[in-house]
Amino acid sequence: MDTKHIKIEDYNYPLPDERIAKFPISRRDQSKLLIYNKGSISQDVFYHLPNYLPSDTLLVFNNTRVIQARLHFRKKTGALIEVFLLEPAVPTDYEQIFQARSHCSWYCIIGNLKKWKEGDLQKIMDIHGKEITLTVRRQEMHQTSYKVDFEWNDNSISFAEIIDAVGELPIPPYLNRNTEESDKITYQTVYSKIKGSVAAPTAGLHFTQEVLDAIDQKQIIREEITLHVGAGTFKPVKSKEIEGHMMHTEFFSVKKTTIEKLIQYHASAIAVGTTSVRTLESLYYIGCKLANNPEYSSELLHVDQWEPYDIHYQLSPIEALQQIMDYMERNHLNVLQADTQIIIAPGYDYKIVKMLITNFHQPQSTLLLLVSAFVNGDWRRIYDYALANDFRFLSYGDSSLLIP
Repeated sequence: MDTKHIKIEDYNYPLPDERIAKFPISRRDQSKLLIYNKGSISQDVFYHLPNYLPSDTLLVFNNTRVIQARLHFRKKTGALIEVFLLEPAVPTDYEQIFQARSHCSWYCIIGNLKKWKEGDLQKIMDIHGKEITLTVRRQEMHQTSYKVDFEWNDNSISFAEIIDAVGELPIPPYLNRNTEESDKITYQTVYSKIKGSVAAPTAGLHFTQEVLDAIDQKQIIREEITLHVGAGTFKPVKSKEIEGHMMHTEFFSVKKTTIEKLIQYHASAIAVGTTSVRTLESLYYIGCKLANNPEYSSELLHVDQWEPYDIHYQLSPIEALQQIMDYMERNHLNVLQADTQIIIAPGYDYKIVKMLITNFHQPQSTLLLLVSAFVNGDWRRIYDYALANDFRFLSYGDSSLLIP
């Protein structure tokens, strides 16, 4: 299959607005679960997910945490300006930028940009009984976003505290509603830890501690990676063929102990969500490049959009993971930090992910292409079943377990 010439119109389906879940159900693990097992389709409740997972396997979660990335400022003219945090600029490290004191810079999307031609924006807030003044200054354009400087007048206050005080959790635009206080809990996975995402890894929203305990009792090993979900996850495919679509780049990190576990489990994993898929599959290409390039360069830790289709590496998945392990040991690294622009679409050959837990995705989206590639093109039968059986769609919707 010539992946680049896939027509996105072939991945359309009717999704009435009433089928998009605007809010989650009251108990996460009582959502519906569609089971696709080698072509047969059935349904159950998510609480019973562990019954369908084989013992002594490896289950990989994305432990990213959604930040309150949407900031609003009122100009003296009355104009409302939205500054939407995308990714760190100075410092570039996520952990460091949230601990920054008095100043930092982010790449941002600016809402109502035409009303902010010049000058600084300011916001006065109360944090721990102190009056803090936040000043925002727009700098140069960076690709499709702007570099924005943030300064505040108290170096005892971290940037994490600033956005916790005045930021708004960015729920998906297709929900067509304002963020509510309840979203601060329901739009985070129960295992979220590492701040950085502007959208939740929504396949994980169904898990409760009870489900995790049942998974542990079945001797299923749980591992966590971190991929910070960017706003590009909602970017529609506007080109007729997917070759014209520019995938967004997302930062991820994987612990050395997780690489060891992947090798121990023969480069085979069950992925919770498409972000875990993108991370796990990207590891293969990073390992292959490290094998071919003993002299390190930063490009080796980036996976290009079309790399899986343009370059045919000869390493097995285990050999690729071993190359990463050797690289980390040579460089005394406990965590691999990299980024990926990978597009997974029909024609892609999955290397590591053997089963996938995922929600139901938007028509004509790159996430639907990823699912189609995973189930060997059988996505439409799955989605027809979900539509016919009252499944709820998108971020707050129901889930599926896909076994190709």
